[in-house]
Parts: sequence; C-alpha cells; structure tokens
Amino acid sequence: MTASATIAASRPMSAFDGEENRAGPVPMRNYEIAALRADGSLFIGQDHAPALPLFESAFAAFARGTLIQTVQGDVAIEDLQPGDMINTSSGEPAQLIWIGSSNFVPADAGRRMPLVRIMPDSFGQDRPSSFLTVGPAARVLHTAHHLRAEAGGTRLLTPVREFVDGVNVIEVVPPTPVRLFHICLSRHAVTKAGGLEMETFHPGAHATRAISQNLRDRFLSMFPQIGHATDFGPLAHPRAPVAPSEDAAQ
Repeated sequence: MTASATIAASRPMSAFDGEENRAGPVPMRNYEIAALRADGSLFIGQDHAPALPLFESAFAAFARGTLIQTVQGDVAIEDLQPGDMINTSSGEPAQLIWIGSSNFVPADAGRRMPLVRIMPDSFGQDRPSSFLTVGPAARVLHTAHHLRAEAGGTRLLTPVREFVDGVNVIEVVPPTPVRLFHICLSRHAVTKAGGLEMETFHPGAHATRAISQNLRDRFLSMFPQIGHATDFGPLAHPRAPVAPSEDAAQ
C-alpha cells in the first residue's frame, strides 16, 4: 500500500431502501475492492452491498490462484495490484484499474452457484495449461458449437458454464466458502487466465438500465474511476446470447 492509498470502511445499506425491498429483504454481501481513482490515487475498501446478479457479476469470475498474464509474466490474481499492466489479446497491454473479490458458498441452499472446473487442453493445446476453476461470471473467448453458424466466424464471449459437458468442463460445488475475483482494465479486453482467453469485467451495454437509479448509483460507486456506465467503454468482442433470465448482466 502506498502513502496515497485511502482505506474505506464498509458502507451501510441506505439509499436503495425502498422499492427494491417491497418484495422482501434484499440479501447483502461483503465485497472487497482495490482500485485507482481518476487522479491516480489508490482506493482500498470494503462494501456491504446487495447480493444481486449485477453486483455479484463484478466479483465472481476467477478463483484464488488463477494466473493472469501481465507484462512481467504470470501473476496469481490475488497478488495483482491496481496499476499493473495486463497483456491483452489485441497485443496492446492495458492497465489494471480495479480488482474486486468476495466469498461465495457454491453449495448454499438459498442460491446455488456452482463453480466450473476446466481440464487442461479443453479448448486446444495449453488452453488452459492446467486445470482452471472459474466462477459463474466467467466468459471465455470461444464460440459454442451451436452458435457458430449464427456467429459467422466471429469469436464470441461465451459464459464458461455453456461448455459444461461433465468430462472436460465440469461443475464443482464446494460446501465451504470460496474466494472469487474479477478485474477491470482501462478498457474492456480479453486476457489470458491460465493460458485461456478470458474476459475482463464489463457490466454490459444495457445492464444498468433494468435497475432503479438508487441501485445504479450504488453499483457505480464501487468503481472509483467510473462516473457513468458509459465509462466502461465498448465491448472488445461481442457476447454470445444468453437466456432471458441472464439479460440483466448483458
């Protein structure tokens, strides 16, 4: 931590009390964040915020120990720091501006959230180079077989769960908490995680339109360098279509 770092305590639930609570209590989750502000100073903090799909999608892509390819070599995701330069599929490195993490219980009876374990070479030689465990928010730059005709040769960012086959890509449901992470770069990109081309975080072009202004503001406040949803920029690659229930994360 540098002298310019600011440590923020958890923020209480407040502004989003109201219409989101009419159907019952909104579940909450503790999130940890390290990020660069627009002025380059470092923010480190925790937030006690809604455990809603939009929020959780920003923290649930990679398991602890996942190796991310930086300009200095592979670094475990938990050891990354805001400001690190991450290699991307475009050939131009991008700066890591945000890393978020939280504990999830995949076998939680209230909301089952299986992890996905990818065996070595499942997507080609060294893709991944060793088994890779990812969370429900992970997307890989690989077009599912049933979408190839529609995609017309374009590679799509596809949720990893779409490739579960019980052999090479399997669901795992640990009964104990698992720490999951996600990263946001200065621009949306694809980087190598364990040798596999994986998406960095982007909420999606329309993700914040389906929620109230209070929740939208609360979500964006978790990204110190983001003032408006458009600040996430364009998607680096198109995303594969998903089921209607998942549209909020697109």
